[in-house]
Amino acid sequence: MNRRTRAALTLFTVLALAGGPAWGDEREDLEVVRQTTMNLINALVEKGVLSQDAAQAMVKQAEDAARKKVAETKAAQDKVVRVPYIPETVKREIRQQIEQEVVAQAKAERWGDVNAVPEWVDRLQWTGDLRLRYQANRFPAGNAPEYLFSLGYGQNITDTTQNNQAFRLRARLGLNAKVTPAISAGFQLTTGNTNNPVSTTQTLGQYENKYSLVLDRAFLKVHSDETLPWLTVSAGRIPNPWFSTDLVWNDNLNFEGAALHVDPNAQSSKQLRPFVTLGAFPLQSVERSLTVSASNKWLFGAQTGIEWIKDTNTRAKIGLAYYDYRNIHGIPNSATARNVYDQTAPAFRQKGNTLFDISAPGEPTALWALAADYQLLNLTAMADVNVYDPVHIMLTGDYVKNMGFNRSEILARTGQDVQPQTTGYMARVAVGMPTMLLKNDWQVFLAYRHLEADAALDAFTDSDFHLGGTNNKGFILGGQYGLDKNTWLSARWLSSNQISGLPLAIDVFQFDLNAKF
Repeated sequence: MNRRTRAALTLFTVLALAGGPAWGDEREDLEVVRQTTMNLINALVEKGVLSQDAAQAMVKQAEDAARKKVAETKAAQDKVVRVPYIPETVKREIRQQIEQEVVAQAKAERWGDVNAVPEWVDRLQWTGDLRLRYQANRFPAGNAPEYLFSLGYGQNITDTTQNNQAFRLRARLGLNAKVTPAISAGFQLTTGNTNNPVSTTQTLGQYENKYSLVLDRAFLKVHSDETLPWLTVSAGRIPNPWFSTDLVWNDNLNFEGAALHVDPNAQSSKQLRPFVTLGAFPLQSVERSLTVSASNKWLFGAQTGIEWIKDTNTRAKIGLAYYDYRNIHGIPNSATARNVYDQTAPAFRQKGNTLFDISAPGEPTALWALAADYQLLNLTAMADVNVYDPVHIMLTGDYVKNMGFNRSEILARTGQDVQPQTTGYMARVAVGMPTMLLKNDWQVFLAYRHLEADAALDAFTDSDFHLGGTNNKGFILGGQYGLDKNTWLSARWLSSNQISGLPLAIDVFQFDLNAKF
């Protein structure tokens, strides 16, 4: 290609590119440019400056260059972020909504408040109480000597004739934490020891020695007011999940395991509220081996009932429960397998249940275990009526029957023909304020209880009446008086007699100073 041809080609390319999008979008201008360019090329061909083939090549090269330029321009335009038009009223609504959300968050988290505590502190709730007690134990004349109870019956009785007194205290500190709106955690520290699940008292007079604290509760609880307001699930070492009295379950007893509580009308204003509670609790874990043949001990429970709430001052509640203990009875060892069933003996007991010796023949020391099985049917009722504000009358009744007692099985297991003593009941009436909250609050109460030897498991029942356990009956008389807000005095007289077996009467007087915080 000669110099003139290259010059013409350069001019044509410049003109073609100049006629692209850079000249504007007007159709008329583009058409003028196109016709001018084509006329220029034809003139060059007619004058012999360009051949026909060279002219066609120039046109094709110019078209390719133009298409490339258009494609690059379009790609650049596609990268541009186009913001749609938003009316001013919509902008104002969005701005107000954002401001409200920010203000709400600022209030919740207390931005700029120099005296505010961190937000997580509001999710913690501390509870605690302290009780100072004077206790006097009296043993009337006519009681059998203590060695007779342990010699042939295996009962945990250390004193039946010598009166004694003691000063005691109980301290408890608990924390409940709201982890999420649906999940909370709790734990509680208390005085006491790890070998007694039903007592949290510490006896003073330890030569000024320090006291120990134990972990009494540690649990997680799941409850959602939005998704499943009628369902609550607790697991760990949890508070007593049952509607009950101390006839079967000690007031200080906590449960290890899991419980499910259903309350269909939990979020409603209905006066009648049915409920169902289910629970599974391991009592004693046993690691089986060639020398250990005992099985794990369990407690399974189910309770159903209904609560009537007329108003904040008048209500009633009734519940029917079934408690099923598994692998709770003892299994005797043999001469060939001398200790394989030692762990069928209870890890803790008070006194009252029928026992038998499971030690192998020739063993110098007896090993006492439960003779009966325990499947308890328990009916509990309560009524609280505000007769003259703020004075209430509170009535409580409790009945228990051991359905698992089988006389023929006990005879085969122990060689003893044990008479069934499987019934217990309690009635209580109280007049005054339901709880001691304010100064001058008061309450007086009277109760009668009758609990036969194998009506309930003696390990978990009340530890004060008859100094703990079953096979007892008698009266409880007492009262409470508020000294100040959440501070009160209380006194009780517990008079009991043994129902069957050797004679044993025990009177207990307790005088307490209580403070709750």
